[in-house]
Amino acid sequence: MSAARQRPYRRLMSTAVALAGAGALVAGCTSNEPESSGSDGGGDTVASSNDETGETVRIGFSAPAADHGWMAGITEAARAEAENYEDVDLIVAEGTNDVSTQISQVETFINEGVDAIVLLPFDGAAMTPVALQAMEAGIPVINVDREFNSPFAARATILGDNYGMGVSAGTYICQQVGDNPDAVVAEIAGIDSLPLTQDRSQGFADALADCGLDVDNRVAADFTVEGGEEAAANLLQAAPQLDALWNHDDDQGVGVLAAIENAGRDEFIMVGGAGSANAMRAIQSGDSVLQATVIYPHTQAADGIALARLIAQDKSLSDLVSPEVPREIVLNAPVITAENVEDYIDRAFES
Repeated sequence: MSAARQRPYRRLMSTAVALAGAGALVAGCTSNEPESSGSDGGGDTVASSNDETGETVRIGFSAPAADHGWMAGITEAARAEAENYEDVDLIVAEGTNDVSTQISQVETFINEGVDAIVLLPFDGAAMTPVALQAMEAGIPVINVDREFNSPFAARATILGDNYGMGVSAGTYICQQVGDNPDAVVAEIAGIDSLPLTQDRSQGFADALADCGLDVDNRVAADFTVEGGEEAAANLLQAAPQLDALWNHDDDQGVGVLAAIENAGRDEFIMVGGAGSANAMRAIQSGDSVLQATVIYPHTQAADGIALARLIAQDKSLSDLVSPEVPREIVLNAPVITAENVEDYIDRAFES
């Protein structure tokens, strides 16, 4: 293999080291908690001058409805992060999947003159004009997870790594079954029309190709338990023999596992996605086809709260030489297995 064609998982690992460091900076430079003597998978924080209570900042927060375990975890983590700071007054709008309602929420934040807005848009493109309005009013916007379609609509953007999720899942499967050139690999995606699903599938295909495998059977679901069960039942009927399966989302994975149990199938390994607590408990049990899950951090909005506080108080990440908060942070997508699940399960969201 030439140096010009570096393995996808090697690229991911080198990127992950850098991005994990950035994530550590967010935690380490904004927490009010002293350094912990334990280890819980990257959550330890170190006190810094940024922890000193400053002028109170009012932060408006809006996200879609908590009709999904991951989304519920997003809002819960954001609230918990705000409670860490005596100088943060968090105003949480009711979760909504109606774009017009979310636009009104942001307009209310603007009219109330909040110091910053943390926004996980139901639809990034649709929310771009009102985010631009906030920025033009001098209110910094921290864009979470679903990007706006203008670089001027946010002061900072925090993203999960969807392509990296696919690479992580594919790399793990290569490690487990890659020595079998005839291994049959299946994929249960989320909503196919979403760019995040497309990115996950592309990363998965790229990582598999690097060890000579490809996706033999693929179906799409809808990020729900019911959709996952239906999609998995159809896939299992079409594929009488499997060696490995990647399911993009642990919430729909509840249904996927139900379909697998109903079909009496256990000849393959399964990898999940997002990192729910129930998925991690299945991994811990040792008696499930689910052997691993890939983290898609539900702490993105919590990091957004931390960055909003820093930006509103004219602070930066104290471990950086640069005097300002970066414009974009992409979080890591680690694989959770029986070997490291104890480091992550206490921070996982419930499906």
